[in-house]
Amino acid sequence: MKSRNWFESFRHAVNGIRSTARRERNFRIHIFFAVLAIAMCIIFRVEAIHFIMVGVAIFFVMAMELVNTAIEALVDMYCRGKPHPMAKLAKDAAAGAVLLASIQAVIVGIVVVISIIRRYVG
Repeated sequence: MKSRNWFESFRHAVNGIRSTARRERNFRIHIFFAVLAIAMCIIFRVEAIHFIMVGVAIFFVMAMELVNTAIEALVDMYCRGKPHPMAKLAKDAAAGAVLLASIQAVIVGIVVVISIIRRYVG
């Protein structure tokens, strides 16, 4: 069913984020670390470019987690609990995308922490 206007599309998107946050433990964990990272950026007054890097990393991980959840839901609905090698591949690949995004976010975090340490030590 296609949305009739922009507001309705926006509402569906927000509902998707909300329902994922309610149902998916990993998404809630990502939210916790996102809030923590933003708070640390504010507390340590990181440079604007580093704040942007953190923000992009956060949104990338969250977006990948939403895509992963969507793929898992579709595969589960289609397979109805019956194992299939292609279903496993789809779910594993989607989880791998989240893992790569998370690794990238950790690397960004390390870069930001190093810059903070250099500011206070050097």
